This record gives sequence, structure tokens and C-alpha cells, in this order.
Amino acid sequence: MNSTPIQEPANTPANFIDEAIRDDLNNGVFDHVQTRFPPEPNGYLHIGHAKAICINFGMAHTHNGTCHLRLDDTNPCKEEVEYVEAIKHDIQWLGFQWDDLHFASDYFDFIYYCATELIKKGKAYVCDLTAEQIREYRGTLTEPGKESPYRNRSVEENLDLFKRMTAGEFANGEKVLRAKIDMASPNLNMRDPVIYRILKQSHHRTGDTWCIYPMYDFAHPLSDACEGVTHSLCSLEFEDHRPLYDWFLRELDIKYPPRQIEFARLNLNYTLTSKRKCLALVKNGVVSGWDDPRMSTLSGMRRRGYPPAAIREFCDRIGVSKASSVVDYALLEFCVRDHLSEEAPRAMAVLRPLKVIVDNYPEGKTEVLEVENHPGHEEMGTRNVTFSRELFIDQDDFMEEPPKGYFRLAPGKEVRLKGAYFVQFASVDKDENGNITAVHVTYDPQSRGGNSPDGRKVKGTIQWVSADNCVDAEVRLYDRLFHVENPSDETGVEDFQQNVNPQSLVVLQNCKLESSLATAKVGDSFQFMRCGYFTKDPDSTDLHPVFNRTVALKDSWAKKTK
Repeated sequence: MNSTPIQEPANTPANFIDEAIRDDLNNGVFDHVQTRFPPEPNGYLHIGHAKAICINFGMAHTHNGTCHLRLDDTNPCKEEVEYVEAIKHDIQWLGFQWDDLHFASDYFDFIYYCATELIKKGKAYVCDLTAEQIREYRGTLTEPGKESPYRNRSVEENLDLFKRMTAGEFANGEKVLRAKIDMASPNLNMRDPVIYRILKQSHHRTGDTWCIYPMYDFAHPLSDACEGVTHSLCSLEFEDHRPLYDWFLRELDIKYPPRQIEFARLNLNYTLTSKRKCLALVKNGVVSGWDDPRMSTLSGMRRRGYPPAAIREFCDRIGVSKASSVVDYALLEFCVRDHLSEEAPRAMAVLRPLKVIVDNYPEGKTEVLEVENHPGHEEMGTRNVTFSRELFIDQDDFMEEPPKGYFRLAPGKEVRLKGAYFVQFASVDKDENGNITAVHVTYDPQSRGGNSPDGRKVKGTIQWVSADNCVDAEVRLYDRLFHVENPSDETGVEDFQQNVNPQSLVVLQNCKLESSLATAKVGDSFQFMRCGYFTKDPDSTDLHPVFNRTVALKDSWAKKTK
């Protein structure tokens, strides 16, 4: 390795991982930086993975190194090609590109070779205990484990049995290969861990070539070593596994062993990130799929309209720490809202329509008005909206008997129609049950554009759309999937589903949107005036557009939790 200290960047270390990497480079431990992101393809990536992605790719970028994507495909029972492709898509959508793509299965031959080397060294043995017996023999945190009766088999017998395991001679669970370390170790991970098990299951890449598969703790360090990884950055639950990680590398005489460094994983309230529980939500029909916009998955957040830059900013804001903590979901929503506030063009949408008739506007007449796309960014230009005698406003924007402080349309009040005219209440139409069917107003022709020549002011501005030129749409109002901060209940897979927020999805039909939204593309985001931020959903068709609420304009949960 190159022992010449490198030139340090001028800025100070961003976190303890950055500092450790700089120390390794300057002390000649490594002459370059190579990280990896190693997800198991047994589900979709979630917001917790986003933090790990940002750290691994970010550290490589900071130190002019490389970062690989390696799929940990050592458990073919749960892995699917669908998940592999979804993982690749999510990483690229988040804004990162791996230098090389690898699979743990690329190294199955090498990992198998390493297992036989451990056997030859007397450091591994074939064990006939069942999985339940292995757990019993393992001991507890306060009591040492008990040695397997098969622990002292000869090297020759172990090599023969391992070869016969590989040939498929034994049934699933009949035998395993274990590392021979220390059954009295205070670290339970060092008490003769299983490193290979029999699993007669076809693999999505290797087919039926193998009927034994390595365990993660064995495959992980050897895959890192094969790839030349210098820094194996893992979440904190792997801290107790580090002695085992280092033991394998040391016993197998790996020339340049990678260094494992752990960081606290992302714990986000009102959210589940357990793949097992996310899968249960999907299978039980609680959500529509892995990409349901209420899910914590990156595909769900993408479909909901979360900008990838907002997720990266969120990960940057929470930082990198050794201490476990719970992050408030409101911070993620703040980052999303902050980005969309700057980037999303404005549009007018009436989610709960109420007809308005402008009595003194000529019948059959229409006119085109020019409205800004973003009040803070002139460069985003303008768009045309059509004004006519019959309009739609939101039901919440009219009250026959308003409370004090109500500044929208009401008897005796005048309001501004955004970008159009001042209008004043005239009368209402009601059905036989007393329900309002239409509101009549009069407009001031001199107030075109939303200002009056006489300088009078109005306090209320409301959105509207022309009844003659609007788009009928379905709007899905998404909210947090769970109504409690910690929805997880470890007593059972089903129990946590009792914490699902019944208002996490409200579907509105026959919403009226301004006509410019007819040409919106799937994934396009907008601020619907006074309604929130919305994005066009893939379920949309030419005749039936669908928009998802990404986030409300303000955090309504702060009030709920007080």
C-alpha cells in the first residue's frame, strides 16, 4: 500500500466516518477509498436505505473514491429479480450512480474455497445439531454456550461431509457448517456461528448450481475483500458483528482487510421500515403495493412526488452519528415542502367544487387571462386560464354564516378571484333539502387582473376554474400511514396494522382542475393554490387524470400532537 500521506481537503471533517477515512489515508492504511452499498434483494428500498446510500456514495465522492452496488443475494428463498431492478432504479432516481455492479453470488466459488480453508485449518466443522438445538447450545448473555458434540470432528471428516453437503446428499437443515471460535465468548456472535446452510432452492442468478448457501456474516467480509472495499460502512446493529467480520478476514489471511465502521440507522416516527412488515402490508392489502405513496419505500415516495433532492437534504440534515435517535417525520415533510415551494409551478384546482354564477358577466362570453406560474420566479413564465360566466370554487371558500375572521366569500363580503376579478356575493340557490347548489356573485369589470383602480383592498383571494374549460380529475389526499409515533408492535405481524391511520388516504372524485393541467406528465409536480403540493400519478389516463397530494402546505400534525 502507498504510505505517502495524501493532501487533505481544506474543509474540516464532516463527521466521524469522514474523519476516520482521512486518518486512514494520511496514515497510509489505504491509498484510495472504495465503499459499497450492499442491500439484500428481498424487498424495496426504504427511507432508511436512503441514509446508507447517501453515506456510502457520499464518502466515496468526498474522497475521490469509488462506490459499488453489491446485491447480497445469499438467501434465494426471499429474493427476486423484481427487487434487483427496483433497487437499481431507486438508487439512480435518488441521484447516485455506482462505479461497478456486483452480486454476492459472483463470489460463491471464492466463499466456498474460504470455507474449505477454514476446515483445513481446524477453524470450521460440520454440525448435525438442529437450528433449535444450536440456539439452546448458544447460551445467554450471562451464561457461556455449550460445545456441540460434533465440534471435534477431524479435518478429513469435515471436508468429506462438507463435500457431501455440496453434492446435495443431505436434506435442508440436516447439517450446517460452523466456524470454530469460542463458545464462552461474551459476544454471542463469536460462539461458533453458522457460516453455511443447506438450502435446496433455485437461485435467480446461479440456478441450481448450489444447494448450500453462505450466511450473511460470512459472505459479507469476503465479498468486501474480493472487491477491494476499503471501508465497509454499516448501520449500528452490525457493531457486535465486527469482531466476527475481522476474525474471518484474519483467519483467511486477507492481505488488505477492509475496515468496518458503524453508524446509527435512521429511525423515523410514524413509519415502518421493516421489510417483513412492509411485505405484510402489501400482502394483506393494507396498501396497494410497495410503491403505495403512503409507504416508506423510495418508490412510494417517488410516486407520491417527493423530490430526490429533498430526501438527500433530509439525510444531510439528520447527519451521521453513533447515537441512536428517532427523527420526526415533520423534518422530512419540511424538506419536501421547502424544495417544492421553490420548484413546483402553481396551478388552480377545486377539490370540492361549488358552482359560482357571475350574474353581470355576459352569457356566452369567455376571456383569456394571463397568470404567473410562480410568484417568486419570473423566469418560470405565465400560463393562460379561461374566465367565463360559470365557475367553480371550493366549498370551503364560501360560508353563508361565516365565523369571525373568515375572509373568503360570504354575504356582504368581496373577494379576489386569483388573477381575475373582484367578486361580491349576491345570492344562493338551494335544493329542496336546503343544500346550496350554486352561489351568485357580481364582478367588478374594472378589477381585471385582481386589482381595482379605486385602490380598495380585499382580504381574501380564492382559487377558481372555469366551468366551461376545466379538467375533471381524481385527487388522492395522502397522509401518514400510521396515526401513532411508534406503529411497530413486536408481539405479532398483524398487531401493528391496528395503528394504520384511517385518514391516510381520502379519494376525491370529480375535482375540477384548470385546463393547463391536461398536458401534465406523470410525475410532474404542482402547488395547487391553498391545497398543497400534488403530483400526477401513473394511474392517470387521458380521460381520467389522477393527482396525489405530496404534502400539505403546512404541518397539520403539530397541532394534533399538542
